[in-house]
Amino acid sequence: MEFKEAKEQFLQTWGALGSQWGINKTMAQIHALLMISPDSLSMEEIMEELQISRGNASMNLRGLIDWGIVYKEYKPGERREYFKADQDVDSLARKIAIERSKREIQPTLRVLEDVRNFDENDSSEAQKFKQKTQELYDFVSRADTMLEKITNQKENWVTKTIMKLMT
Repeated sequence: MEFKEAKEQFLQTWGALGSQWGINKTMAQIHALLMISPDSLSMEEIMEELQISRGNASMNLRGLIDWGIVYKEYKPGERREYFKADQDVDSLARKIAIERSKREIQPTLRVLEDVRNFDENDSSEAQKFKQKTQELYDFVSRADTMLEKITNQKENWVTKTIMKLMT
């Protein structure tokens, strides 16, 4: 496989994976491109490489900056803005986990909290509903707490052990 083909396949695959962590394909492809680029890239370079419009590039770069996984970089004597991805894979994983918790787990916990606190109803169906939503709330809450503890740890033996088990 030639380098150009390998790079294109990586960008396409990372783009497809983006939907798994809550972002669109183009945003993930921009992130992938910045992650593998040896130097920071201008918006124009990103647009040209991925064949996307300025508006699409701008909107998705803003989103990546909001996630905290891409940064603006200024070069002396240049008027253009350049963009660079966080190169630390552990840091990237933590930031994605934190964002996913904010965007997915926290809203789910709020819904589970709301639906389990309905006006009293003594039917067996209502009691079963309340029991299951409480169990789900407890499970999701414990999972979120565990995820938070893992993401708050930088380099300790627990994090290293968990990462080893995952690989």
